Amino acid sequence: MRPSSTLRPPGKIRVLIGDDHAVVREGLATMIGRQEDMTVVGEATNGLEAVTAWIEHRPDVTLLDLRMPLLDGVGAIQAIRTRDNSARIIVLTTFDTDNDISRAVKAGAKAYLLKDAQREELLSCIRQVHGGETCIAPGLVAKLAASLGTTELTARELSVLALLAQGKSNKEIGLSLFISETTVKSHLRNIFPKLNVLSRTEAISEASRRGLLHP
Repeated sequence: MRPSSTLRPPGKIRVLIGDDHAVVREGLATMIGRQEDMTVVGEATNGLEAVTAWIEHRPDVTLLDLRMPLLDGVGAIQAIRTRDNSARIIVLTTFDTDNDISRAVKAGAKAYLLKDAQREELLSCIRQVHGGETCIAPGLVAKLAASLGTTELTARELSVLALLAQGKSNKEIGLSLFISETTVKSHLRNIFPKLNVLSRTEAISEASRRGLLHP
């Protein structure tokens, strides 16, 4: 964790950056530091550092990557918001699956942007969030709406789905989870309508698209 500034200029938006890629952090810090109305007060290389830095600096706006070591972006958001429910946090990531967006927004992120966003789009988003607004890229709004409008899979259904994606048969899934083949079929009957699919292949494809299957 490396504080970028110990000063707190009045009237400037104080920004904290959390990202495990040094090039990304440095690029963001340079860009934000050039703005007359913004200053970077700290940088963090993982989720735990981000929470610690937030407690230390109490920034106006926090930029967080979604996938970070030790504690991911969603975990960091939750930890920060247990200390201040009004914390203004922007998720800036390369991941845009329904599940990623939904988890971040449900955790309390005020904005969700992809790292390929234009410079002015990001700067505008920081100003909007600082002003109390939410900011989600137009292309992601439909995905968020679709995700929030579907019934979530249970932990057991996700386990069945993960094994299904590995190419296992119903019998093999049952053996792996210590349940009967009939129970596996029952889970699949529940999974298909939740994903709005009709086949095993479609279920795997849709689950992957939504970010429900992780390596």
